[in-house]
Amino acid sequence: MATSDVVRYRVYELIVEISSVSAESLNYCANSGLISELIGELTGDDVLVRATCIEMVTSLAHTPHGRQYLAQQGIIDKISNIILGAESDPFSGFYLPGFVKFFGNLAVVDSPQQICERYPVFMEKVFEMAESHDPTMIGVAVDTLGVLGSTVEGKQVLQKARSRFQNLLNRIGHQAKNAPTELRLRCLDAISALLYLPPEQQTDDLLRMTESWFASLSNQPLELFRSISTQPFPDLHCGALRVFTAIANQPWAQKLMLDSPGFVEYIVDRSVEPDKASKDAKYELVKALVNSKTIAEVFGNQYYLRLRAYLHEGPYYVQAASTTAVEGAE
Repeated sequence: MATSDVVRYRVYELIVEISSVSAESLNYCANSGLISELIGELTGDDVLVRATCIEMVTSLAHTPHGRQYLAQQGIIDKISNIILGAESDPFSGFYLPGFVKFFGNLAVVDSPQQICERYPVFMEKVFEMAESHDPTMIGVAVDTLGVLGSTVEGKQVLQKARSRFQNLLNRIGHQAKNAPTELRLRCLDAISALLYLPPEQQTDDLLRMTESWFASLSNQPLELFRSISTQPFPDLHCGALRVFTAIANQPWAQKLMLDSPGFVEYIVDRSVEPDKASKDAKYELVKALVNSKTIAEVFGNQYYLRLRAYLHEGPYYVQAASTTAVEGAE
């Protein structure tokens, strides 16, 4: 990249930062013509420049006035059309991930339903990428699904895809078990986001939905994540624990945990957590269970009291070893 290119992009970054401060600042920057230049490069022919510029435009979309400006200027429509035309562009792999991330961020800060209905190409492309065999594309798609599915409205949008999304969940479950480590972690994080339901939003319909999603991940999803949680890799171990934590406050998941032989014993067994991150992750799981209104009824008093004791003792509790002195022993 030439020095002039570096300077130009630094100027664009500065313009986006200033524009994000207020609507008035944005107007000044728009009147300077520099935002138009940035957009011109975004929709130009240089694929590497596109990839750089979309990150800046995504930053601009983080503010309400920034989103309003992008919509009024027809820039969001242009980005949608570029995704539409990416099918015939052999170099689309350079910029497509950034364009899809743009819509993923837009959906979360705006309205998932409105964005997905107005720009159907976005969801179609996310599904295509997730169904592909390109690890880079799968990773971006999985991240986007996790971001989109982190809200109840986003979950309901995904649920409309019915069997296609159920099949996609099965692929994500397979990737969580068999893909390279980095992609496995991204799958675990996305699964956690997709399955989590805040207590105040746990309607019967939504609980049935998350239960069916969990069942779609694998023939034996609880055992799948349990096997990942017993592997000697802290990142994967914690990722699997976060999946358990995401579903810990849902009654159907509590029943599955109780019915899985040795699972509750595994939860309260401190000896299986070798490092601080693992101990913290296990503690969050215990906390999520104890704070659930249904846990005492589902788990029964004995297990419930053991979980409460674990919570009270904290994440790093070590039971003192008792020793008996024997007179005359050497």
